[in-house]
Amino acid sequence: MKEEEEEGDSSLQQASALIDALISSSYSVPSFAGKWQSIREKLGKLNSGLSPVDTSSKGIPELDILLQSLIATVNQTQLLSDDCSNESYRGGKLRLRSDLDMIIAKLNLHIKHLDEIYASGILTRSRAIILSKPGAAATREDMRLYAKDLFSRLRIGGLELRVRALAELNDILSVDEKYVKIVATEVDDGISILITLLELVDLGIQEEALEAVLMIAGFESYRGNLAICGIIGPLVRLLESGSELGKLRAGKILQRMTHNSDNSWSVSGQGGVNTLLKICSSVNSSKELVVLACGILRNISVVVEIKRFMVDEGAISVFANLVSSKEEAIQIQAIEFLAYLAYEDEAIKQKLIRERVIESLVHVLDPNSSYSSKTREVVLRAIESCCFSSTNVVNILMSSGYVNKLLFFLRNGEISIQESALKATSKLSGVSEEARRVMGDLGFMPELVKLLDTKSFEVREMAAESLCNLISIQKNRKKFVQEDHNVSKILQLLNPEEEKPVATKKLLLSALLALTESNSCRRKIVASGYIKNVEKLAENDVFEAKKIMKKLSTNRFRSILNGIWST
Repeated sequence: MKEEEEEGDSSLQQASALIDALISSSYSVPSFAGKWQSIREKLGKLNSGLSPVDTSSKGIPELDILLQSLIATVNQTQLLSDDCSNESYRGGKLRLRSDLDMIIAKLNLHIKHLDEIYASGILTRSRAIILSKPGAAATREDMRLYAKDLFSRLRIGGLELRVRALAELNDILSVDEKYVKIVATEVDDGISILITLLELVDLGIQEEALEAVLMIAGFESYRGNLAICGIIGPLVRLLESGSELGKLRAGKILQRMTHNSDNSWSVSGQGGVNTLLKICSSVNSSKELVVLACGILRNISVVVEIKRFMVDEGAISVFANLVSSKEEAIQIQAIEFLAYLAYEDEAIKQKLIRERVIESLVHVLDPNSSYSSKTREVVLRAIESCCFSSTNVVNILMSSGYVNKLLFFLRNGEISIQESALKATSKLSGVSEEARRVMGDLGFMPELVKLLDTKSFEVREMAAESLCNLISIQKNRKKFVQEDHNVSKILQLLNPEEEKPVATKKLLLSALLALTESNSCRRKIVASGYIKNVEKLAENDVFEAKKIMKKLSTNRFRSILNGIWST
């Protein structure tokens, strides 16, 4: 037995030495470069598979047969290498090409045989040290061989060897993008091996394999490779049964993968919608995981059929509950998602009404509630984007105190939330006559006049548009004219010599034109010291200004105008 072990040990050392020598000498072979590249890769894979063999494994008949056969193949290959180097082709190039193809086929059989031996469990591995990674000046070929060596260890190694190989793999993937490309496109079955590791019961292996996949998924060009190899199913399963870290990494990968709607179908087909909704509704889910689940659901809901399915599965209730979460990030995700679901979808808006989601959103705007300014700003944008097109929803907004809260933030809000409130005011006043009446009664117009003086052109325009909408109501015109400075302010802002956006001036002129419907307003206009601004605009052929001057130039007012202008 001792002689058999020594003979086996000698065969192992001989095979390893011959492989090393052949790999080294093959680089100088001038012909059939592609064939020799393939041969080097397969020799490297065999060397990696043999390097961790434990000394106690010597004397195993299956291994001895493999080693003897491998040594014969390597010797035969060395002869072919010599022929190629010396260009002494026995039988010609066609025969040599055929011989090289035969060698490649034999090496594939040896690799398969070695894998089968490991799979049988009769061969054990020593605590082999993972090869040192190539330095900064390494060639791409060195990098490729090193990556393939790591995957050989992942394919046939035991638990400890795999853990160490994964750690080293993640290290190289994180520091050099070239390794990502090598793993994603050049390592045989590289992605498939990582996916296989996700299915193992060891949580540490799962987490490290997920980290590698996450880095690959960071590149859009490789996500298709991941999808083709079947990554979606294992990721969905890990969201349910993985460790907390594993769930987070699986979620991050799925969020990236679902930017492509084709992968959305795969997520839904693997039961992902229900899994993600379960995460969002569970009190045991971490904030980070819920935010990721919301993001994935948002991505896959671009497919109309999937959106309908998730609504049928209770998504509205789930996200309505998340609006009252204590975590700002979850609140914002839930609000934005509900707004997206309801956008231009009357059926879903009716579901929002039935489940009293509109009232929940308005409650967020309550100044006495504990919600952050950022969350309130998101609510204002959400309501503005999806609620004003539905008469039923507008009626609920009006009855739930929404308009009062808009006025509060116009008066007291930070700049960003004030602008969101102004945008909502502008849009709502443009679609609802009842809203225009209520806004006039509550005191919106003085606040809008103040905003006409701000530096932001956008704010000025929205304020002018809102004011123009409100003044279209006769009751509001009377209220507006009661304050002398309101009319004067509009006339003052129409100074042709001051630079203002054309749209803002047109809106102010439209508001002023509406005001001329009232005799008392016309008197105030002609009595104002700024009436000449309108006259100059009329002289410059501004249509609205000419209409205003025409209304003011009736027989009744002509003498008043002449008296004012003469002074």
